[in-house]
Amino acid sequence: MDYKAFLQNFKRVACVMSVNLKEEGDDRYLIVDANDAYKQTVVDKIENFVTNVSYTRYIPKAANFEALCDSCVLNERPIHTYFDIELYNAWMEVFLTPLDSDDPDKGMLLFSYEMNPKADIDKLADISSQTATNVIKTCLRLRENDDFQKAMNLVIADIREQCGAKRCSILLTDFEKRQYSLLCEDYGNDPTQVPLSAYLTEEFYKVIETWPRLMNKSNCFIITNKKDMDEAHKIAPEWIDSLRGDGVRSIVVFPLRSNNKTIGYIWAGNFNPADTLMIKETLSLTAFILSAEIANEQNITKMKIMSTTDLLTGVLNRNAMNNRISDDLTGKSKITEPFGVFFIDVNGLKSVNDTQGHLAGDNLLKDVASTLKELEGNTEIYRIGGDEFMIIAKETSKEEFDKMKENLLDNSERQDRAHFAVGSCHREEAVDILKAMQKADARMYKSKAEYYSRHPEYEWHSRPA
Repeated sequence: MDYKAFLQNFKRVACVMSVNLKEEGDDRYLIVDANDAYKQTVVDKIENFVTNVSYTRYIPKAANFEALCDSCVLNERPIHTYFDIELYNAWMEVFLTPLDSDDPDKGMLLFSYEMNPKADIDKLADISSQTATNVIKTCLRLRENDDFQKAMNLVIADIREQCGAKRCSILLTDFEKRQYSLLCEDYGNDPTQVPLSAYLTEEFYKVIETWPRLMNKSNCFIITNKKDMDEAHKIAPEWIDSLRGDGVRSIVVFPLRSNNKTIGYIWAGNFNPADTLMIKETLSLTAFILSAEIANEQNITKMKIMSTTDLLTGVLNRNAMNNRISDDLTGKSKITEPFGVFFIDVNGLKSVNDTQGHLAGDNLLKDVASTLKELEGNTEIYRIGGDEFMIIAKETSKEEFDKMKENLLDNSERQDRAHFAVGSCHREEAVDILKAMQKADARMYKSKAEYYSRHPEYEWHSRPA
């Protein structure tokens, strides 16, 4: 059949494809013909376009695309989908329409698409009623609970049920730091399922690294049959062997992307392959929504960390200390008794800054912070000034506190390490946290004066009265 006139009437990018229903391999999916708009997207010159060749001659092989083609011709139903495709850093609206075929061994279809750099909300909302119900439920779950972790636990349980899957999980990733973590998972009450945490070793990161290759710049990765398994085995053999060993017959993995960066993955395992299109539609939109929610939560967490953490030493900062003391005094969050307080002040910092530079001075501060972090016990460590630290030792008896004090003093003047002064006060000597802080600070100041009397080579500017 001659499709030239038929295709040229299409304003969208379009081509006619054949699917060999009897054979597998690269020649199963052929481009029979295409309109000029399509040709211009895949070749430099239209005259260089060749017909009746594998689609992989022009675009990368994509298992998801092949699955859509199969579904279209086998079910003889049109397919419309809209998704974020990493290969082009754009959103693609795809249409597949079955066509009559003269050959019973071949299915024919029309493939057309449009691409835009940003998501079209109207197109995202053009979904089935079932998917709309699923996604609305997810949005409501996110809003009904102020605790983000609890909300995500409820969301992932809903998604697993919507997909009819045995397990559903979300993993967060940081490819720059080569780290990952489990955000949430659900496997119902199935006693045969093992918690995902049992598999999340350092080696599992190597599995995650294969997922972008399995997706091949597409919007997801799906296994629904032995053919899919065999293809995936070529890229991730150890993972696929593990899936087979655990009885996983189907799996779908969607990336969670924010600002053109993958921040995690959502995946479901052991679902009914007959529901694949519904699951893809549901997870595609759900992933879009969850990506924004997770990225927002991560930004809030980062801001909280930045507002309460001393960036040089990694300990808590003065703002965090002020909030902690305020919470204790108002009863909002009492410091667990018995407790004690240490004040630590770096000795010789000004002299080092003046003679060796501020980088050397910063190293002194980091060295002291490192020593304080090694202190055993239930402690909160704060940097409350340029050269001053405070430690709150919670749930610490007087005997335990004295051992901590002895440890600090033993490490306060080590050779080739930063020196520091120590002042302390246990709750037994004070009516409240403020009084304990005042006494610890005065004793630290006395310790510091004694140190400089022994080391006149260091310049010390005492505090104004």
